[in-house]
Amino acid sequence: MRKSSTGGKSPMRRFTEKQYQRRVMVAMALYVGFMLLAWPEVRTTGSLPLKLLLALAPVAMMLYVIALMARRILHSDELEQRTHLVALGVATALVGAASLIGGFLAAAKLVQVNGIVLIWVFPLQLAAYGLTRWLVNRRYGNEMSCAEGGFTFRQRLALILLLMMAVALAVYWRHDDFDIGMLVGMGSSLALVLAWQGYRYWRKRRASPGGADEEQAR
Repeated sequence: MRKSSTGGKSPMRRFTEKQYQRRVMVAMALYVGFMLLAWPEVRTTGSLPLKLLLALAPVAMMLYVIALMARRILHSDELEQRTHLVALGVATALVGAASLIGGFLAAAKLVQVNGIVLIWVFPLQLAAYGLTRWLVNRRYGNEMSCAEGGFTFRQRLALILLLMMAVALAVYWRHDDFDIGMLVGMGSSLALVLAWQGYRYWRKRRASPGGADEEQAR
């Protein structure tokens, strides 16, 4: 019986972009659903173990997303790994510097912050990571495509809009400050994504031969 050239070991399955996006989208939907349905119980329950479990449950979902990112980087080629690591380094430095500035301002009592602001550290780091990676990809001439190997932009936009509708309904029924903050945060993120997508579309139109002819005609 002949052994394979890999020494009898099966090759590692590639973690595709579509698998990564699908699992992140599921994790995001579960996170929003938990924050809407279970998180309000944190402030009302009298059981300390249950309060601790509810408070730390969203962290498990974020750790799962971090594990997905690590697996995605592991299954990338050398150039993609370089862009991921540069983006992660820049995002960590930016968010760390912002946190340090905020800490000194709070210690000097120039700004009033409470512990809930720490919830936004990880989303801010993800946003900085995504923006930096896009810029690094542009520098290497490797333009990122929203639909390449994964879900289309419209499919992801539809999921975000559905989640925002669920949060908006919660705001309408409960009038809770946390729900309002989550809705504002999701709306701001969506506005930034739409602005970025519109900018990419505008650049692509200008770079196309038809767009260049129109510019000359003017």
